[in-house]
Amino acid sequence: MNWTSPDDLKAQILRHWNSGAALAALVTGEVIYPLRLTLKRPTSAEISTQFDAVRQWNSSLRAQPNLRIEMREFNHRVFGNNALADTAWVDSIEDVASLIGKLSEVKKFKALIATTQRQPQFLPYLAQHPLGVSGLAAQWSQLMDIAAWISANPQSAIYARQADVAGVDSKFIESYQREIASLITFLAAKKEAEDALFTGVSSLSNDARISRNFMQKHGFKEKPLRVRFRMLDATHALFASEGTQDITLDAHTFAALKLKTTRVFITENEINFLAFPDVKNSLIIFGAGYGFDALANIQWLHECEIYYWGDIDTHGFAILDQLRSHFSHVKSLLMDEATWLAHQSQWGCEAKPAQRDLPRLTGLEAALYNDLRDNRQGKNVRLEQERISFGVLTRALKNLN
Repeated sequence: MNWTSPDDLKAQILRHWNSGAALAALVTGEVIYPLRLTLKRPTSAEISTQFDAVRQWNSSLRAQPNLRIEMREFNHRVFGNNALADTAWVDSIEDVASLIGKLSEVKKFKALIATTQRQPQFLPYLAQHPLGVSGLAAQWSQLMDIAAWISANPQSAIYARQADVAGVDSKFIESYQREIASLITFLAAKKEAEDALFTGVSSLSNDARISRNFMQKHGFKEKPLRVRFRMLDATHALFASEGTQDITLDAHTFAALKLKTTRVFITENEINFLAFPDVKNSLIIFGAGYGFDALANIQWLHECEIYYWGDIDTHGFAILDQLRSHFSHVKSLLMDEATWLAHQSQWGCEAKPAQRDLPRLTGLEAALYNDLRDNRQGKNVRLEQERISFGVLTRALKNLN
């Protein structure tokens, strides 16, 4: 028996709801009700052979509240005059919501429409994304306000904290970057479409990708990138004081330094950074894993030898590969098979190994990376840089001179 059941009708209504059409019509005023549902009825033969089942099916449909069932009269040669469910309708969004338990969502969305009247340029967005906006009901007013403010002040050159929008702070902006960017993109497309009405030309783009750097894209000042480093040659110390001279500068100031160093080491482990031995004409930078934005535009680094010392694991090699996208001449330090095998007793386990190909590795580095990635020496094994003996490090540094 494949006749349409009450549950089948509710499933149709739920699909209708999930399309967003029901809520969108509250914004646009489009008339979509009464809405006819698909109803598969018993055939004449089935009525004859399964009359009791047909009668129960008929009664179950007619018993459903908020559904309008139209009946069709028929005269059967055995059972006489009868009425059979012929079509099913929902007559309003309230009926839809009642049938699938969404009455509170309708009430909440009507309140959203009222809120959006304060910023009516966003009403079309609300119609396009009714379910998405419903999920942001508590933030919607602030989202509209900050998107409108940024659109009106596209190159404010202030920190997000300084944006004078009620109820909005920098944490809010950072938390809802994607949603704010979507609203800004909508406003820009809307303005471009309106301009096209006068020029007859439209350059609307379908590219709605979210910028990787929201603050920069939308004209806000960013927190300065910082570089933490130590001079490894006392004759080039920046300050006339004893100690490690552990220095942190913003990237712009670091780039402007006039240093006589010719060699730069980068390491990911803080203790290794602090304990790194003295090396003539050298400095060491404390890395930050993936991402080298702070170093990318420092031109004098291209004039230096650069050595990267990371963990011997898949992510260590992936970071090395990424660093070489900025400085192709980077060499690896203690990230070789000999060091790896000499410290077998210190191997650990890598939680989530990288799997992608790394095109910037040397042949020997790629061979070791593939051994790690393919688990040829054991499952997800790794050697953290801090587990390499200090004597091995000092000998490796002497061999560089």
